[in-house]
Amino acid sequence: MTPEQLITFAAVAEHLNISRAALALHLSQPAVSGQLRLLQEEFGEPLYLRDGRGVRLTPTGEQLAAYAARLRDTWREALAFRDALRGLERGTLRIGASTTPASYRLPYLVAAFHRNYPEVKLDTASGNTTDVVAMLGELDIALIEGPVGEQLPADCAVHPWIEDEIVAIAPRGHALVAQTAGDAKQKEAAPESGGTGPLRRELSAFAGLPLVLREDGSGVRQVVERAFARAAVPMRVALEIAGVEGVKEAVRAGMGIGFVSAMSMRHEDGALQQIRIEPEPLARRFSIIVPHAGAASRVTQRFLELCLLDTPHA
Repeated sequence: MTPEQLITFAAVAEHLNISRAALALHLSQPAVSGQLRLLQEEFGEPLYLRDGRGVRLTPTGEQLAAYAARLRDTWREALAFRDALRGLERGTLRIGASTTPASYRLPYLVAAFHRNYPEVKLDTASGNTTDVVAMLGELDIALIEGPVGEQLPADCAVHPWIEDEIVAIAPRGHALVAQTAGDAKQKEAAPESGGTGPLRRELSAFAGLPLVLREDGSGVRQVVERAFARAAVPMRVALEIAGVEGVKEAVRAGMGIGFVSAMSMRHEDGALQQIRIEPEPLARRFSIIVPHAGAASRVTQRFLELCLLDTPHA
């Protein structure tokens, strides 16, 4: 029995899924399965059983998981102490980010951090908000776009980050765009009604229209669903698809109206039209989560400081 086998088992016990544990550990699934097999041979009886697409622990496995979790936590604390003593000359920073910040903020942050600390290795992992929260045990810092939730480990620190807005998107030739553009022209002709600006629509305008939504667990989807529920507007979901770019491509293909972060539309080619929601925009705030905040390394602290100084690019 080795420390590596126990740390691997701790990840499997936390996620109850070998594939998720492998992702969190940055190992292949066969490597994780191999370590589990050797560990079970040491104990001479099963530590877990297959359960649908995941696993469930046996009574022996549940007892071992408590020891394995303590070993993993001690290991992390020792690594954090070592990194703090070393300073920032070398080390590894494990960053998790949900889809929107991973695509549109993280590249700028990584580039800026690398310029200042070129010897620090940066490992990144992404998924939707639910995926990233599930990986917190294996990360040093996480950037998420959805609600933080109430099930975070007790040693996590949460920092409010940048503001973001969710906008509807439609092909330029869509009837809703033409109607909304007509309303904008009327406002331009009547300055007292509010002037010009981006196309705008109330949520009621989307009732009955086919919608393209992100997958379950997406921060964007959570914001949109809550807004429709508050406004008592029925949703007609034509397609669920993973990722921001998937939503935009589906809208281009004519599948319906999509909802994405305004941040993701900065470099669009004009084929899609943004529509802001009125009277109140669909606004949200990104958050930064620091797991194991009491033992955060200097590397983590410096990256957090960089994030908190960060402002969106024009």
